[in-house]
Amino acid sequence: MNKSDIHPIEDRLIPQGLKEKLLGHKGAVFWLYGLSGSGKSTLAIEMEHRLHQQSIHSVVLDGDNLRSGLNSDLGFSNQDRGENIRRVSEIAKLFSANGIITLVSLISPLREFRKKAKSIIGENHFHEVFIKASYATCQKRDVKGLYAKAEKGMVQSFTGQGSEFEEPETDCLIIDSENENPQQSADLLFNYISQAISLP
Repeated sequence: MNKSDIHPIEDRLIPQGLKEKLLGHKGAVFWLYGLSGSGKSTLAIEMEHRLHQQSIHSVVLDGDNLRSGLNSDLGFSNQDRGENIRRVSEIAKLFSANGIITLVSLISPLREFRKKAKSIIGENHFHEVFIKASYATCQKRDVKGLYAKAEKGMVQSFTGQGSEFEEPETDCLIIDSENENPQQSADLLFNYISQAISLP
């Protein structure tokens, strides 16, 4: 089948604005990224629970969950990481376009990856959130045991060691999970999300 044989139906679907009015909030994607062990998944889970308590439906797209299913065919080369980002971005875009709050939790180590995600999802719906914690701090936490394996050479292309991680150069929300307690980090992120999804 050629691309000319594909006929998207977006123009016949209910517009995003009407869906958002029905739900009472804007659809948006909050892209949480940082080193393994920085606290991305923990914060995404906490946000889902807090939003649920406010009767707001949200979806969490977590890297490990996706790599155990949809993206199980991908490795950790930069090419595969880029494809991982592309697929997740397309999914997040679909949710956001339907007025759903989407919480993405991916390491997203390179700036070009985050730029690609933003270009797919759209600047007005994409919120970049850097969960900041140093390699040394994450290594001490080692919640998944990955740092210990990396030290023994059992994990290839481990971010921060065998694979580069680039901190943001552009404006974004920074959650300093190294110097803030979990409550402070969660409150800061929830307040940001609450403001971002409010209808005018």
